[in-house]
Amino acid sequence: MKKILYIICTSFFFLQCGKSKEPALKNPVSTNSSSNSKNLNVSILIDLSDRIDPEKNANPTMEYFQRDTEYIKAIDKGFLDHIKSKKVIQLDDQMQVFFNPEPSDPQMNDFTKQLKVSFDKNTTKENIALVDKNYSELPLKIYQSAIEDKKYVGSDIWEFFKNKVKDYCIKDNHRNILFILTDGYIYHKDSKFSEGRKTSYLTPELIKSLKLNSSDFKSKMEENGLGFIKANNDLENLEVIVLGINPTKGNPFEGDVIKEYWENWFKEMKIKNYQIKSADLPSNLEPIILKAISGK
Repeated sequence: MKKILYIICTSFFFLQCGKSKEPALKNPVSTNSSSNSKNLNVSILIDLSDRIDPEKNANPTMEYFQRDTEYIKAIDKGFLDHIKSKKVIQLDDQMQVFFNPEPSDPQMNDFTKQLKVSFDKNTTKENIALVDKNYSELPLKIYQSAIEDKKYVGSDIWEFFKNKVKDYCIKDNHRNILFILTDGYIYHKDSKFSEGRKTSYLTPELIKSLKLNSSDFKSKMEENGLGFIKANNDLENLEVIVLGINPTKGNPFEGDVIKEYWENWFKEMKIKNYQIKSADLPSNLEPIILKAISGK
């Protein structure tokens, strides 16, 4: 009898011990990853080089600066759709526009101030309407100013990634998304240098000189160590969407070479989530933009 009671008591003890461990399995230590995805930090970097010049790079279907402004409207729509999907008390989201280098027109500073927006628990419907209005009107004024000025200062995207992207575009406890509006070429006189056969710039002339004009361009790039110089490290918390890749005509592989340069560069900087899209019509790219922002 004592032996039977001992077995029953021992079995009961182990059953209770086993039950005490169940909650630990069902409720693992929570992280802030889910809250991160609910807060957006959206940045737009605009390349105001001569790629937007309607005389030098005319497009009868739709000028490139007009495509850009429509891309920006789609980004704004995706951002505001996200805002409207949240309860006001949950709002902690922001969006802003950058240039690098800055244009000479002093009005640009005022435009960027109006386009730098933050939403929090004090946000009203009027705030949302004003943001929508500004993002519908001001980007076009920015492009018109740059075109009228005709002092196209180049596109120093490399320097932006080296010195500014972490401070300007990455915020703790947020999904950080950077849209870059560019034709894919990078050049600025103050940031033109090389290390070995890697460069801080990419131009049609450089691609031509490297003879990257055949289907074996990837193997040529690997064998010769070609690509962009790494500008930063550990950008895992940044998602990047490049819009507007527009290769010069004459080399059927030019666009592929540009994308390969960018892809390898992103991988070196530990950017895991990125997309690189050609200069398509806004109606074709809008669904891609909205999906990128929604994360669905």
